[in-house]
Amino acid sequence: MIQSRIFASQGLNKLAEKYAEHAEEENSYVVKCIDRIIDLGGEVKLEDKKSAPICKDAEEFLKYDFQVSKDGLKWLAEIIKEAQCDLTTFDLLKDYYKDEEKDMYETQQELELIQMIGKQNWLAKQI
Repeated sequence: MIQSRIFASQGLNKLAEKYAEHAEEENSYVVKCIDRIIDLGGEVKLEDKKSAPICKDAEEFLKYDFQVSKDGLKWLAEIIKEAQCDLTTFDLLKDYYKDEEKDMYETQQELELIQMIGKQNWLAKQI
């Protein structure tokens, strides 16, 4: 959500909207995961998380976001393997994986578009 507001402050309204929607989508998965942990009798915890950079340069953020997606999907695939015997959790995580994979490919396409048409032309499309 923070990154969305940075983009909005720069007049990159399409990018701002995309990342605002992405933040809402992420929060919906957080709620589903919390509910599943509670359903299974687990303990919900809030633990320290490594801070993430706030990027004023949209292309730099896309590069960062793309790498986070690649790393996250690798980790998530391992978790999904562990959940194969719990079909409800497996389905939840599989859906999340598919959504994140789609987001990663969209980010990759945007980075490729920047290379093809140039950063300034790409930025103009984000207004």
